[in-house]
Amino acid sequence: MAEEVDYESLPPNAGLAVNMLAGALAGISEHAVMYPIDSIKTRMQVFATSPVAVYTGVGNAFTRISSTEGLRALWRGVWSVVLGAGPAHAVHFGTLEAVKELMGGNQVGNQWLATSVAGASATTAADALMNPFDVIKQRMQVHKSEFRSVFTCARVVYRNEGLAAFYVSYPTTLAISIPFNAIQFTVYEQVKRILNPRHEYSPTTHITAGAIAGAVAAAVTTPLDVAKTILQTRGTSQDAEIRSVRGMADALKIIWTRDGIKGFGRGLTPRVLTTVPSTALCWLSYEFFKAAIRSDTSGCN
Repeated sequence: MAEEVDYESLPPNAGLAVNMLAGALAGISEHAVMYPIDSIKTRMQVFATSPVAVYTGVGNAFTRISSTEGLRALWRGVWSVVLGAGPAHAVHFGTLEAVKELMGGNQVGNQWLATSVAGASATTAADALMNPFDVIKQRMQVHKSEFRSVFTCARVVYRNEGLAAFYVSYPTTLAISIPFNAIQFTVYEQVKRILNPRHEYSPTTHITAGAIAGAVAAAVTTPLDVAKTILQTRGTSQDAEIRSVRGMADALKIIWTRDGIKGFGRGLTPRVLTTVPSTALCWLSYEFFKAAIRSDTSGCN
C-alpha cells in the first residue's frame, strides 16, 4: 500500500516557486470569474451626480446596466485585473508562505499570530504591485467611462494626474487589505484545521473555509472599501468636492456628511457576493494548483 502523502509539504525544496505559481493562477481565476459583480459594487459605491447612475441593489444595477449599456459594460476593465492579479497574487502567496514558515506557522498547534503576520505581510507587498491596476480597473468600471483600453486609461491618468493618482489610495488599500487578509487568512486556517485535521487535499474544505473567511473579512472592511473607491475614481467625478479629495480622512468625511452611517455600507451586498465565491475559488484554486504542481515536481525527482 502506498504511503499517504501530505500534499501541503511536497516537496520542501519547491515551496516558494510552487506557492507563487499557484497563487498567480488562483488570483487570475478569482478576479476574472467574479468581475461583473465587482463592477456593480464599484458603481454602487460612487457618489453619482446623475440619477441614471444611482442603483437600489445588485439586481437593479445588473438589469439597468445590461439593458442600457450591454453586458459587455460589466466586463470593462477586466484585463487590468488579469494583467495585475497574476503577479500580485504570486507575490502575495509567496510572501504568505515564506513568512508563515519563518514564524513557525506550519508547526502543530494554534499559530494565530504567525498566520496573521503572514497575511498582513503578504498583502503589503502584493498591494504595492496591484494598486495601479486597481485604479485603472475602477476608472473603466464607472458609469459612462471614457476608457475602453487598459493602456489608454493608464496613459491618460498618468498624463492628467501624474504617478500619484495610481497610489493616492494605497494607504487606504493597506488599511483595508491588512486587516482583510489577516482576518481572512486566520479564519481560513482555523476553519481548515477544524474541518480537515489530517491536512489532506479536500476541495469541500477549501471552498467552505475560503467562503467563511471571505464573508467575515469583506463585511468588516466594507466602510474603508467605499473610501478607497472614492479615492480611485475621483478623477472621473463631476463633483468638485470629490475631485479635491486627498486621502482617506477626506473620503470618510464626505461619506459621513452626505450619507451618514449607511454610507459606510455602500456596496456591502455585492462586495460580500463577490468576495465569498471569489475567496472560495481563490483558496480552492491555490490549494489545487499547489497540490498538482508539487505532485508533478515530486514525480520528476
